Amino acid sequence: METKDMPVIASCIRGLCLNGTGAAANRRRRRPGRPRSGSAHADGSFDGPAKMARRRRLDREGRQIRSTAAWVISCLLLALFFPSCKEKPRQPPPPPAVTVAQPVERRVADRLDLTGNTQAVMTVQLRARVAGYLEKVLFHDGQFVKKDQLLFLLQQNTYQDALKQAEAAISLQKAQLEYAEAQFVRYSELFNRKAAAQSDVDNWRYQRDSARANLESAQASRDLAALNLGYTEVRAPFDGRIDRRLVDPGNLVGSSEVTVLASVNQTNPIYVYFTISDSDLARLTAESRWRPGKGGTLVSMGVLNEKGYPHEGVLDFASISLTSTTGTLQMRGVFQNPDGTVMPGLYARLRVPLAEKNALLVPQEALSYDQQGVFLLVINAQNTVERRSVKIGFLVGHMRVIEEGLTPKDWVVVAGVQKAIPGHQVTPERRGPLPSPQTGEAR
Repeated sequence: METKDMPVIASCIRGLCLNGTGAAANRRRRRPGRPRSGSAHADGSFDGPAKMARRRRLDREGRQIRSTAAWVISCLLLALFFPSCKEKPRQPPPPPAVTVAQPVERRVADRLDLTGNTQAVMTVQLRARVAGYLEKVLFHDGQFVKKDQLLFLLQQNTYQDALKQAEAAISLQKAQLEYAEAQFVRYSELFNRKAAAQSDVDNWRYQRDSARANLESAQASRDLAALNLGYTEVRAPFDGRIDRRLVDPGNLVGSSEVTVLASVNQTNPIYVYFTISDSDLARLTAESRWRPGKGGTLVSMGVLNEKGYPHEGVLDFASISLTSTTGTLQMRGVFQNPDGTVMPGLYARLRVPLAEKNALLVPQEALSYDQQGVFLLVINAQNTVERRSVKIGFLVGHMRVIEEGLTPKDWVVVAGVQKAIPGHQVTPERRGPLPSPQTGEAR
């Protein structure tokens, strides 16, 4: 309370006392009492009982008014001599401090990031082609095998005897052929000397030709018997990895139906099948040398437990038409896999390089997401936060390519994003040029 307020305070106190006394007098005038017996004054006048009661009431009200006035005066004096008790107006807090920086402008190689699944180049089911008992299994389940490596051995004695029998039939037919040829030559000479009939010559010609045909049939039977004997040995058709055996030794296989013994996969090289949308296909044909029916376009691949894209390969196949319901095209990449670490059926990440272009990059942590999409917080000339919707591209190291919605001169909030609210002012702390991303860490 200041000194200039003291006249006002005194006027209020005086009005309060006068109002209290005037109210008491008014009540006395409005309600006069009837004359009763009372007390006499020194001048001989006489006050009745009613007049004395009113006087006592007025004295009591006067004391109450003086007490109230004393309390008000005390409060005003306290307020006068303790001005520090007066509540000071609160000052608004300063705008929060955030770190801002301009995006990095550099030349980057555009690319397509796709996903697919690995698949073996060849998969073969090993089957028993002849009937017999399985005698031996000559591999460990899941091991790598070489081409023509013996894997299963079936009962052979039956087929060995059949081969011997076929060879004996060949010997018999050879003897018959030699005898028929000799007889044909002899009777031909006798016929020339008019010592034999034409029918004898024709008969031995028939016998010779029949023996020759029987010999050829016996030779075919011998080849078939040798082939069946070879089927008792089941060998690896190529280098690859064999699955577990499906039949144990001692079982009869191939008797009534073809029995699957095991499966073999060729995993070096290995295929990766994937689908590409029509829009990405347009980018691929416009920004690279890939053309339908022509291979050679480079592609990189990585699986879940690998960083980046360590495997290099080429695109070697594309389907002849897009799927009309999904608007996608199936494609395939082939990659070397000498150690067999990339197994068929794995989820794979693919990257197809396209043309180089200039791009703006910001730290990944500067991006925010809501129901409207991806956005950045940008500071304008009045240090007010603005929400800027952007279209993001691929990652280059720890930074993200911004394709649309940002200019090189914009100041982007890169630290303290949670303190920056769109439409509110902040205290920007400008950082120098952002560090360039490490291209080796591109994802």
